[in-house]
Amino acid sequence: MKRGYFITFEGGEGAGKSIQVEILASHLHEEGYHVKVTREPGGTRIGEQIRAITHSSENVDLEATTEAYLMAAARAQHVEQVIFPSLEAGHIVVCDRYVDSSIAYQGYGRKLGPEKIAELNELAVNGAIPDLTLLLNVPIEKGLRRRNKSLKPRDRLDLQQKEFYERVYVGYLELAQKNPQRYVVIDATKPIEQVGSEIWEVVRQKLQKHHGK
Repeated sequence: MKRGYFITFEGGEGAGKSIQVEILASHLHEEGYHVKVTREPGGTRIGEQIRAITHSSENVDLEATTEAYLMAAARAQHVEQVIFPSLEAGHIVVCDRYVDSSIAYQGYGRKLGPEKIAELNELAVNGAIPDLTLLLNVPIEKGLRRRNKSLKPRDRLDLQQKEFYERVYVGYLELAQKNPQRYVVIDATKPIEQVGSEIWEVVRQKLQKHHGK
């Protein structure tokens, strides 16, 4: 059986990742693919418990280093319990955030250093590298306006200063520049349907190549 295909969505606050994950999964299901949709931190029982800690607005005193280790711990559980089994079964894994989020948020945003965060996560990912990373690119001000209008409850990561989000934004663009074979940057300021169509076209072509068509 041919190995599955691993797709990750990345982006700052208000980029629209969640809805685009749903749209892509719908396209894939319509085409007859077996799809596993998941998220980070989370995706497993233990991962969701860790997410409750890292995202709780009560934990404003959570140290940056502690946060980085917790994210990596949730990821290790996720890789072994969800990502590897799904890929080995030949499924397409669509993940809302992955290790690049840690590099952007803790490495750049928290100023722990992208290299240190990448090294910390080497054991956690155990070689599970995405085949395709879709970066939904939205200017910081627009993303924050979207997030403020959202009905989703605000969590700890919504309470940061603007400078934090600026560092995250720069971090993502640098990651995309360093990994052009894996990253595709999508202009997520466009209407949701148009963004979804562009993402589907990218994924469709990548999957055709993956399956040798």
